[in-house]
Amino acid sequence: MTELKTALPSRPRRRAVMAAGAAAIAAVMGLTACGGNSGTAQTPAPENSIAAGQYPDYYPADYKSLVAAAEKEGGELTIYSNTDQENWDPVLRDFKKKYPFVTKISANNLDSDEVFQKALSEKATNASSADVFVSNAAGAWADFAARKGMLADYTSPELAKLPKFASLLPGVVAMSADPQTIAYNTSLLTEKPESLEGLAAQVKAKPQDFENMIGVRDTTGAFGFTMFYNLTEAKPKSWDSIATILSASRPETSSGTLSEKVLAGEYKAGVLVTAAPAFPVVKNSNGLFDIALPTDGTVVIPRGLGISADAPHPATAKLFQDFVISQEGQQAVLEGGLSSYREGVKSVQFALTYQDVVSKVGEDNVIMAPYESVPADKVKAFTDRWQSLLK
Repeated sequence: MTELKTALPSRPRRRAVMAAGAAAIAAVMGLTACGGNSGTAQTPAPENSIAAGQYPDYYPADYKSLVAAAEKEGGELTIYSNTDQENWDPVLRDFKKKYPFVTKISANNLDSDEVFQKALSEKATNASSADVFVSNAAGAWADFAARKGMLADYTSPELAKLPKFASLLPGVVAMSADPQTIAYNTSLLTEKPESLEGLAAQVKAKPQDFENMIGVRDTTGAFGFTMFYNLTEAKPKSWDSIATILSASRPETSSGTLSEKVLAGEYKAGVLVTAAPAFPVVKNSNGLFDIALPTDGTVVIPRGLGISADAPHPATAKLFQDFVISQEGQQAVLEGGLSSYREGVKSVQFALTYQDVVSKVGEDNVIMAPYESVPADKVKAFTDRWQSLLK
C-alpha cells in the first residue's frame, strides 16, 4: 500500500533557464566564457542511425503485425509526462524516423504527481486520452500501478537485454536513470562541493555566510521525499550533513527553480538537483553554474514509463516503449540530456550515462531509488526529523 500522498505543488512548474538569460547574468557578473567543469564527455551528439523496418532477432517473429496494427491507428501518440520538451525532442524525432507513419506526438510537461492525478481524473469520467505515462515520482508510480485498470499488461522484448532495475513495476520500465546532484554558483562557492559532507563543512566553517543561501528540494512533495528518504535509508550518517545543510536552507519545489536561483546568486548551492534540467544551465551559464555528483551518496531515480490500459493508440504505445529502451532509443534519451543506462550508448556532451555515474562515485555510493510504497510510520518518522532540522 502507498502511504505517502502529497498535494500538487502550488508553485510554477520547472522550466529550464533560457540561454539569453543565463548569458546576461554571466555578463553582469563579469565572467568570461570558460565552460563548466562537470567532467562530462566533451563530444557532440553522435549521429543516431535509425534502422527503419528492421528489428533485433530476439523480437517476436510476428512483431511486424504489431507495427501494422500501429499503422492503422492514425499515426498519433499522446504522452503524459513530467519531462521537458528539450529532453523529448531527440527521442520523438528518432521514433518518427523509425516509424514514419507516426506524424503527431503530444508530450505534455506536467508535475511529477500531476501525471497520475490527471490520469485518474480522466479515468473517473471515462475520458482517458493518454497513451503513455512518464514520471520519476517513484512512490506515486507504486500507488498508480497498484490500481486496477490503469496500466496495460505488456512486456517489452527489450527487457531481457537490460539491467534488472529496468523493470520497475509490472508494466513500468525505466526510460532513464537520472542522478541527483549538488548545484552551485562558481562565483559564490569557490570550493567545489564534492559531497554533502564537504558542503556541510563549508557551512560549519562560515555559518554567517550561508544563512538562507542553500536551496534544498522540498520533501513535502513525492519526488523530494523520494530523494532524501532513500539517501538517508542507504546512508544513515548523511543525516549529520543534512542537519547542517538544512540549518542554512530554504525548500524549493523543483530542480528548475533551484537551478535558476543558484544561477542568479540567490543561493550559493542547491541540494539535490536532478542532472537533466541542470545540464542546460551548465551549458549556457558561461561557467557561472555547475553541478557535482555527491561522492558520499548519489541518489539515482529511474524515470518510469508505462502504457495506459485505455490507450487510444495501444499498438503505437507498445512500439514507443520498445523503442525508448532499445539501443537506438537510449542513444536518443542521452542526446536529450536524460541519463541512459543501456550498455554501449555513445557519450554525449552535457549528459551522463548511468555507467558514468557509477564510474565517478563508485558502485557502493550509487543509491537506486526503488519503486515501492513507504509505510506511514516511516514517512512520519522521516518528516518529523526533517522538519525539526529546518530553521
